[in-house]
Amino acid sequence: MSFTIPRTFRKIVVQKLTPVFKDAVQIVQQNVVPPRSREVLIKNKFLGINASDINASAGHYLKKNSELPLDIGFEGIGEIVAVGDKVSELKYGQPVMHMKYGAFSEYVYIPEEEVIPIASCSGSLMPLLVSGTTASLSLDKCGLILPGDKVMITAAAGGAGHIAVQWAKHAGCHVIGTCSSQEKVKFLESLGCDRPINYKEESITEVLHSEYPDGVNVIWESIGGKMFDTLFNHLAVKGRMIVVGAVSQYADETFGQDLKKGMTAKLLLRSSMLSGFFLPHFKNDIPHYLSILVRLLHEQNLKPHIDDGSLQGKPFKGIEDIPRAVEYLHSGRSKGKVIVSL
Repeated sequence: MSFTIPRTFRKIVVQKLTPVFKDAVQIVQQNVVPPRSREVLIKNKFLGINASDINASAGHYLKKNSELPLDIGFEGIGEIVAVGDKVSELKYGQPVMHMKYGAFSEYVYIPEEEVIPIASCSGSLMPLLVSGTTASLSLDKCGLILPGDKVMITAAAGGAGHIAVQWAKHAGCHVIGTCSSQEKVKFLESLGCDRPINYKEESITEVLHSEYPDGVNVIWESIGGKMFDTLFNHLAVKGRMIVVGAVSQYADETFGQDLKKGMTAKLLLRSSMLSGFFLPHFKNDIPHYLSILVRLLHEQNLKPHIDDGSLQGKPFKGIEDIPRAVEYLHSGRSKGKVIVSL
């Protein structure tokens, strides 16, 4: 195998802090340099799109003293095209995946220990990375799911949601999933979801009152706003609610400003728990959970689904299509994990 590395490559950086992704970012050129002694240089072939990309472009994840421009993007799959002189476990041409901040780039430099070898370079593995580890870790570590639990998954047909549905089913739970179309209802049924709810045609409140009068044991909440308010009132005694996102609030000024009146009393009187989940805080658990997800995939007990935009008329291709892919994810039309090929 031979491959000529270009002198420069393109990447996306944040030049302006705003949740309007296309207004926040710009494509820039960067010179190629040899990887450091314990680094590898990876040519990205596929990139994963996440709802939190607009949170990042708005500056919500900034460290103190951060300055513009900022790198952006959370995950990628590609091939190693150069290795540092002290890298021992990886080799040229090897297919790998990574969760490297700054992934929205044609090439990335990554420390050897952060690279995840895979059998082949396939975009079908992308749902296992940020989405898969978020879904599985949050349900286990914060949701404390048990066989027989009634588990509610919001945005259940999304990148993380469709993995959360399958993880909870594999754990022996009864799974309820919210979605926004009848097409997505059928998709959720194909994943084993026990009670899909198309909230555009059914009232979530009425369904939960009539079919789950004792409440829901675990609520996996990624929408925020009114959805959070509605579901919080249906948390069972000793129930656990996990906040993994607030996508309905990312694009406005209400994110992080929504403490609800009476919440403490309701938590107390139900002996229930409310937990936040932020994947970087569980980084030591990621390799173990990723290995489980890969095993479930190989055993055909997990069906990850990717959405490359083809059904909307034009697949997402190249760095320049990332803003379009981000906009598509937030349109509510996507199903499964949105990816861009390079």
